[in-house]
Amino acid sequence: MAKPDPLVEMRHISRNFGGLQALSNANLEVYPGEVLGLLGHNGAGKSTLIKILAGAETASEGAIFINGHEAHINGPNDARAYGIETIYQELALCGNLDAPANLYMGREISNWGFLNKKAMKEETAKALSRLNIRIKSLDTEVETMSGGQRQAISIGRAVHFNAKILIMDEPTAALGMEESKMVMDLTVELKKQGIGIIWISHDIHEVYNFTDRITILHGGENVVTAPTKDFTEDEIVSMIISGRPVERAANEEA
Repeated sequence: MAKPDPLVEMRHISRNFGGLQALSNANLEVYPGEVLGLLGHNGAGKSTLIKILAGAETASEGAIFINGHEAHINGPNDARAYGIETIYQELALCGNLDAPANLYMGREISNWGFLNKKAMKEETAKALSRLNIRIKSLDTEVETMSGGQRQAISIGRAVHFNAKILIMDEPTAALGMEESKMVMDLTVELKKQGIGIIWISHDIHEVYNFTDRITILHGGENVVTAPTKDFTEDEIVSMIISGRPVERAANEEA
């Protein structure tokens, strides 16, 4: 079976801040229905690369392609228009509002200048049901929900507004074991729907057992991009620390 075309390609991305070279000729690609683990120490360039894709930063050099066509991303709204959504570790939710208000924040349904709360609640129920997300009451304020439920609402919001590429920044870092499993199960459902996921995590065991491929950055440059299971966990840690590919990485994907 022929390999599908990538949803997103970031080619030869460089970014400098004055005299600091944050990225140098970095590349990243994500395919439909896969989880790509993006790895590297703090300062490796992960955040800068993702901010460029999300429209929070602009590249000094390089290009981004979405579904094979060059994309011009000059801000977060441009990224969303291309179907790129980001879920940051610090969830952008309002704790004193319920699930429908958070899901539709900034995109409220209104009639004649008045919020259509009934429609938003109905559409929220459909959006969460699509992903098998179960929340006891949609009228509950988000701040009273568990971390896993809040994460699920953020994911549901992204998918409801037609995300094709989902960036997840340390999605399980603040969650317990059961809630982490809930988020992972939800991500598996997203894969089935053909969404491409960039999974940023420092948990090597999680990355090893959950991602399809990995891209490792070191000093703003690519170390390796390859199927996760091409390596052992120890080899992945070694590449993150040393910034050098292990010997078997000679057969990595182009």
